[in-house]
Amino acid sequence: MSTEVKAAASPLWAKPGATINHDAMSFMSRDDVILDRELFLFDIRATKAHVNGLNSIDLLSDDETRDILHALDELVELFADGSFVLDERFEDGHTAIESYLVEELGETGKRVHLGRSRNDQVAVALRLYMLDALKTIRAQCLEIARAALGVARRHEFDPMPGYTHLQRAVPSSIGLWMGSFVEGFLDSAELCALTRHWIDSSPLGTAAGYGVNIELPRQQVSDELGFACLQLNPMAAQASRGRIEHQVVSTLWQAMQEVRRLAWDCSLFSTQEFGFLTLAPEFVTGSSIMPNKANPDMAELLRASTAVIGGALSEIQQTMSLPSGYQRDLQITKPALIRAVNVTREALTHIPKLITSATYHTDTMRSAIERSMLATDQAVDLAKGGVPFRDAYKQAAAQIESLELTDSTIDESLRSRRSPGACGNLMLDELERRIIAGVGSEPHAASD
Repeated sequence: MSTEVKAAASPLWAKPGATINHDAMSFMSRDDVILDRELFLFDIRATKAHVNGLNSIDLLSDDETRDILHALDELVELFADGSFVLDERFEDGHTAIESYLVEELGETGKRVHLGRSRNDQVAVALRLYMLDALKTIRAQCLEIARAALGVARRHEFDPMPGYTHLQRAVPSSIGLWMGSFVEGFLDSAELCALTRHWIDSSPLGTAAGYGVNIELPRQQVSDELGFACLQLNPMAAQASRGRIEHQVVSTLWQAMQEVRRLAWDCSLFSTQEFGFLTLAPEFVTGSSIMPNKANPDMAELLRASTAVIGGALSEIQQTMSLPSGYQRDLQITKPALIRAVNVTREALTHIPKLITSATYHTDTMRSAIERSMLATDQAVDLAKGGVPFRDAYKQAAAQIESLELTDSTIDESLRSRRSPGACGNLMLDELERRIIAGVGSEPHAASD
């Protein structure tokens, strides 16, 4: 078997009389073939399902089908070990697959594209890629939630100041702070599941947006790929391009918002002015000139990574101003999507260890709580005793200097707040139940 296509492959649309200007082709193809390295295995998988579908309606013989599937399996192996490289020889990954099949099988390889277009070919590869990415990111969010839960349990009643407007407000706890990230990343995991459900339909078989004059076994092919249903109308399938990518990146943006909040807190609380925590040595760097520095570069770059996702979101959104039918503009959405997925996955990888390896300076946090922060508790206590709250509010404001500030009154402030989810009733067991349920209820999707 060959390990590479020997010469540059002609575009799939090449025909007698067509003019190929390589500079123009370079501009139009951009980095498509490089980006398709991310989609290549999904493209091959969809091609195998399409081949089986053609075989089932007698448009490919059993021998042809066996040869094509065997060649595609070999291509997977060659791609995995680096023997087959997607590079500038090919216009895109689709061209590479077909060129390889023709190189290996001759006329049989030329038969594989019957009944499909690059439009539905890329649509289904992207759909499979997005489903797989969301599955991975959902699992990462659940892992982060579990790590945050561990910190919350260890420090459930360790006090720290609670802030509004970055001003000291009321006594809070590390348990409440970390518990907020448990629930935040649980929400992100749930959103990944919901988005997966929303995009879990197969566009393969809609061709260039108008169907084909072959009664393709679309449902069979969809079932083989593991999709929940078919995307029926071919024009609707084309119109979903870009919109679906936008929704996926929007989902990633929500997860990265939790990352940004956490990174901001870690950066802020690790300053000498706060001194609430120290990040582990592997997450800080030194200065090239100042020997005393330990800079929270990991936290800062995690915080900045959210901007990449926001940029991708805007890039896709600005592209989506198109009439019905396929437009080449949609190619621009691919790099934004893949960039957002890769940045999100990489960022989430670091979060569990970032929070579990940090040192939390509980004495410093406790000492940062001041007398005035007990005023809200005093107002509530007066109101519980029958004083109208607005009057109790004023009385508490006038009594601030007489409030007793001790370790005991701080601890009582936390434990007395028993409303569900508050410092004295964090409901960590319920959060753990939701994590376990999330891990055990991975929704159906084509990447499973």
